[in-house]
Amino acid sequence: QVQLVESGGGSVQSGGSLRLSCAASKDTYSDYCMGWFRQAPGKEREGVVTIYNGGTWIFYAASVRGRFTVSQDRSKNTLYLEMSSLKPEDTAMYYCAAEPWRGCPDRLDGDLFHSWGQGTQVTVSS
Repeated sequence: QVQLVESGGGSVQSGGSLRLSCAASKDTYSDYCMGWFRQAPGKEREGVVTIYNGGTWIFYAASVRGRFTVSQDRSKNTLYLEMSSLKPEDTAMYYCAAEPWRGCPDRLDGDLFHSWGQGTQVTVSS
């Protein structure tokens, strides 16, 4: 199992930007599907994006497409989420997840992932 540690959350105003990082305990580039998920208070967990093999597969939720960009740095075993044009509705705890697949499923379903980080809070004020 891989250990994941997120960082980079914070408070920003609407329209601002943040970059989240997820450091993995081992190389996940080619053997894991990686994902970002988020959960706001009182709401169900929502899939944000999944990525495999540095971008061979990338799938964004419609709510973030065009505003968020996912990337991987294999040399650092780190997954990133660049978030721009942030909106108050992006406020949530953001979690990194990993599952040992050669590829990713065709839906953003957190129930398919078994390795999770502790989360990092993102708060966007209007």
